[in-house]
Amino acid sequence: GARLDSFVSEHADMTRSAAVKLIENGNVTVGGAGEPKNYKIRSGDIIEITLPETLPCEAQPENIPLDIIYEDNDVIVINKPSGMVVHPAAGNESATLVNALLYHCADSLSGIGGVARPGIVHRIDKDTSGLLVVAKTAEAKTHLGLQFFNKTTKREYNALVWGNFTEDVGRVEGNIGRDPKDRMRMAVFPPGSEVGKHAVTHYYVLERF
Repeated sequence: GARLDSFVSEHADMTRSAAVKLIENGNVTVGGAGEPKNYKIRSGDIIEITLPETLPCEAQPENIPLDIIYEDNDVIVINKPSGMVVHPAAGNESATLVNALLYHCADSLSGIGGVARPGIVHRIDKDTSGLLVVAKTAEAKTHLGLQFFNKTTKREYNALVWGNFTEDVGRVEGNIGRDPKDRMRMAVFPPGSEVGKHAVTHYYVLERF
């Protein structure tokens, strides 16, 4: 049911516009044939994505200290501090985790999405601290992406919440996505909604005031 351009964007780690360009240039086939960007993927489809020659990453390497938990030839696990943005964007073009990884990993990065860059498989917000696993090779990016897609990877978050909870233990389920009234905020939509990504939160009241 997913659109072809969305699938290519996610699995080739590129923007939607870049995915559309690949599709329009004939670099994406479904069952050996070209399909439009809005083609709805079916079970059993064989999708082939041919990436162009690897280009240098636009982001610049920066010598920023990293709290490295684990690293090998394929992946690196970083304890991202609060206040650090993961990926360069408007208003945060430098001092991001990607800038730091480009400096630290130097020539150990292979072409991911057609660009020599770290493979960001998942993100956490600027003001959130925690562990991020990053791919250093295209193969690692593919495998990690499939683990997140198939939900064989488990992510846990801790948060402090103030409010009037009537029960000591509970569950909040819904889809998390951009608030349509305020794009700078996130909102929770009903489970099964086409907006956002499905998430389940279990909460425990530690203390009542």
